[in-house]
Amino acid sequence: MDQTVSKPATAQAAAPLSEAEKNTIIAGVLLSMLLAALDQTIVAPAMPTIATALGHAQYLPWIVTAYLLTATAMAPLYGKISDVHGRRPTLYAAILIFLAGSLVAALAPNMLMLILGRAIQGIGGGGLFALAQIVIGDLVPPKERARYAAWISGTWAVASIAGPLLGGTFAEHLHWSLIFWVNLPLGLLAMAIINKPLKKLPIAAHRHSIDWAGAALLVTATSLLLLALNWGGGTYAWGSPEILGLAAASTLFWAVFALRLAKAAEPLISLNVLRNAIVLAGALSLFMLQAASIGLSVYLPVYLQTYLGLTASASGIAMLGLLLGTVAGAATSGKLIPRFVHYKRLALAGVGFGAVCVALLAYVAGNASLATVIILTTCVGIGTGTTFPVATISVQNAVEHAYLGVATGVLTFMRSLGGALGVALLGAVAAGYGLPLIGEGSATKVQIASATPFAAVFAVSFGLLVATLVALSLMPEKPLRGRIETDAPVLAE
Repeated sequence: MDQTVSKPATAQAAAPLSEAEKNTIIAGVLLSMLLAALDQTIVAPAMPTIATALGHAQYLPWIVTAYLLTATAMAPLYGKISDVHGRRPTLYAAILIFLAGSLVAALAPNMLMLILGRAIQGIGGGGLFALAQIVIGDLVPPKERARYAAWISGTWAVASIAGPLLGGTFAEHLHWSLIFWVNLPLGLLAMAIINKPLKKLPIAAHRHSIDWAGAALLVTATSLLLLALNWGGGTYAWGSPEILGLAAASTLFWAVFALRLAKAAEPLISLNVLRNAIVLAGALSLFMLQAASIGLSVYLPVYLQTYLGLTASASGIAMLGLLLGTVAGAATSGKLIPRFVHYKRLALAGVGFGAVCVALLAYVAGNASLATVIILTTCVGIGTGTTFPVATISVQNAVEHAYLGVATGVLTFMRSLGGALGVALLGAVAAGYGLPLIGEGSATKVQIASATPFAAVFAVSFGLLVATLVALSLMPEKPLRGRIETDAPVLAE
């Protein structure tokens, strides 16, 4: 069983890294992560232009879905591959695959090739999401790692803000293909930055093997589930044979994958990792938190435009409070984690505060001023932002270094899957009220007289945050590992 590899062969010795080299590596991997994050947001404003240029507008949603499917499904696999073959070759492979997909998309003569390019991009992008956190985990012990959480949150915030702006500008004033061409110089720059210092990272022992059959089962089960979540309530009714068939097939493949984990000599995801209560609770908390966050990031602009009457650009500015609040919450939490014995309380307090603010938003949705909405959403961002570093550090601290990649891959996978579930769940609530969705480049001038649909969406987000709070409360706490000479003084229990 998997327990036979709990003490793997030690990695090859490598020259120690200086602080400057560590920071250089972290900057490089975050740049690569920024590429993958940008491509989740940069395409949407250009979709009408792409449809005009390539035709077949009915397939436009697949430009988004293809990337989401492959990026989510591949994240756990990259964690295992990097544990077996080392971080540097795995990271380079992910960047090159992502750039190859960008090239295919930029040169696409038709919609089919563009969708294929996006799927290839996702195969690489899923690895970039996971590997950035894995490499940071290699460089610094958990007690010091939390301070980099703000960098990761800041990367996502930059992508959320810059992506739509760049995508709209390229499509309107230049050419839509620049959305993909811009990845090439940035990706090559990231590789150049990390090339020399990344060579000093220890190379994993090659005694392990990758369960490719298990990987195929995981990718298939995930893809079928995501298709059901993406198509349900939109392309097909939730009770349609198509959605029920996809759900049944996904369940079957998940069951076979679980059987494979129990029977394989060295399963794709270590049983030691899956049985760890901290890993399970931490992954579940991020799953729920991401599902709740989607409720605001997707439907808050709709509320701002169709109920409060803001323009698209003004609603984008109003969203900055939520985004920057999340970065501020993560930065504060990351800074305080090493100084608290019971560091989990930071996340508990943050999520509790965020849940109260979302509940208030649901309550006042019908008569709130713009200033009130911005203040409440900023507070939600600050509160929920505290959880990301706590959950990530807790999970990485709970496993041996040999399983760091697998555990981080599972965390990334659950976070992405939670986002997909959140879109489906809140989309079902919104559809029940006939709520239009502003996104994917199609803004609507529809004005909604009642705030009830938005109050319902915000109430569901509140319920998901309560579920996050429950998962966090059930997560055991383990003292953080750290270098004794750099441990920060404890300020509070």
